[in-house]
Amino acid sequence: MKGLLSRAPGGPETLEIGDLPDPVAGAGEVVVAVKACAVNYPDVLVIEDKYQFKPPRPFAPGGEFSGVVDSVGEGVTRFKVGDRVMGNTGMGGMVERLVAQADNLYPIPDERSFEEGASMLLTYGTTIHALVDRGHIKAGDSLLVLGAAGGVGLAAVELGKAFGARVVGAVSSEEKAQAVRDAGADDVIIYGRAPFSKDESKALADQFKDKAGKDGFQLVYDAVGGEYAEPALRSIGWGGRYLVVGFPAGIPKLPLNLTLLKSCDVCGVFWGAFAAREPERNRDNIRQLFDLWQQGRIAPRVTEVFPFEKGGEAIAKMAARGAIGKLVVRVAA
Repeated sequence: MKGLLSRAPGGPETLEIGDLPDPVAGAGEVVVAVKACAVNYPDVLVIEDKYQFKPPRPFAPGGEFSGVVDSVGEGVTRFKVGDRVMGNTGMGGMVERLVAQADNLYPIPDERSFEEGASMLLTYGTTIHALVDRGHIKAGDSLLVLGAAGGVGLAAVELGKAFGARVVGAVSSEEKAQAVRDAGADDVIIYGRAPFSKDESKALADQFKDKAGKDGFQLVYDAVGGEYAEPALRSIGWGGRYLVVGFPAGIPKLPLNLTLLKSCDVCGVFWGAFAAREPERNRDNIRQLFDLWQQGRIAPRVTEVFPFEKGGEAIAKMAARGAIGKLVVRVAA
């Protein structure tokens, strides 16, 4: 079978279509003929050997996928050949066929496309874990979302509103700001591009504080990092929760005296490890996501679809931080 492969560390331009062995379903496993695979920021890092996991090469990037059940292994009763499914493998999704644990697959609703199915689990799974399990979100909270126009950012805007929060999205352009407004944000901040001088960093903190109001933000959802983190932390309120989601702008260094002065928590969000360690709690979260999806309160925003052979271009666009919503690679029609 074919896959979009990383054979040596490097950027998206190093990826190439190549051959891999056909997968075989073992006990409790399912082989899925992949139709679509979404792109996420870890795909940028893993091909450069900058991610926390370094899979043996050759490997295919891509964690979120959707497709059709091709075969089932011993003991699998939840799915049959021909079922439309979606799942998350962490890595290895940009291939014609893959093997997955049946317990980690979910049926795609009949009215949803493969592209939408490929865009749900990692993005919204990460975000519901962040807001509910780590952030303890409640109605009436004020939530700041950094990088609000990306996949996880838009998920945070939608879920924040679904849980009754006031949501402020922070983005880098008016085009992204409009996407965040369309997703339901109550207010939007357009920030400049780092690096920031000391005065520029203070001005950004003042922007955040102005939108937060006198009590500050109860929650900050940081999917950006870098020099945006400290100004955002300065806008957090007493007892707030700062959710560490990702670092496309670099790994920040936070002044911990701020956490003392505000009695706030800095909370790491590692959805993959949570799902592996606490699968039942994760499945409860996913069930809640499906309910919200059915109600129309959340919906993946697929803004661009790339053909299989141009999957590297999708990852390059993600690396350039030019994506709005979800970028998806269509592996097969």
